[in-house]
Amino acid sequence: MRVHLCAVGRLRAGPEQALIDDYLTRFDKTGRTLGLSWGGITEVEDRRGGGMAAEADLLRRALPRAARLWVLDERGVQMTSPDFAGQIAALRDGGQGDLAICIGGADGLAPDLRAEATLAISFGRMVWPHMLARVMLAEQLYRAASILSGSPYHRI
Repeated sequence: MRVHLCAVGRLRAGPEQALIDDYLTRFDKTGRTLGLSWGGITEVEDRRGGGMAAEADLLRRALPRAARLWVLDERGVQMTSPDFAGQIAALRDGGQGDLAICIGGADGLAPDLRAEATLAISFGRMVWPHMLARVMLAEQLYRAASILSGSPYHRI
């Protein structure tokens, strides 16, 4: 199963980008033997100022065809890393070809796009800057692959 990230906004080169690249490279390497691979990041930007609705349309167009949609949202469910790994494994084992995880813009995700998602995930009740949410997601993807492979990276 290919895992994709679709996000509003562009991430510039810097320490966050370096961390993301490192974790996603690790995810791809660890995940390949597990039937998981990194599908890439698609960044979208609403240059016309259409707000959340316009951003949602751009995100929808960025989604791979037939991908399962998950979103990051402060109202989403908080889960443990093993639970997150289990959710990914369940999709993979169910024959899902692509998983797209969306991160919205400064105002979040449009309610209709959130409603289309099969899972909304929260990294806690605090709001995180998008660049840090991307880093945390990249790390959790690598951690999930590590958990599924039995690696000692994740310690309970």
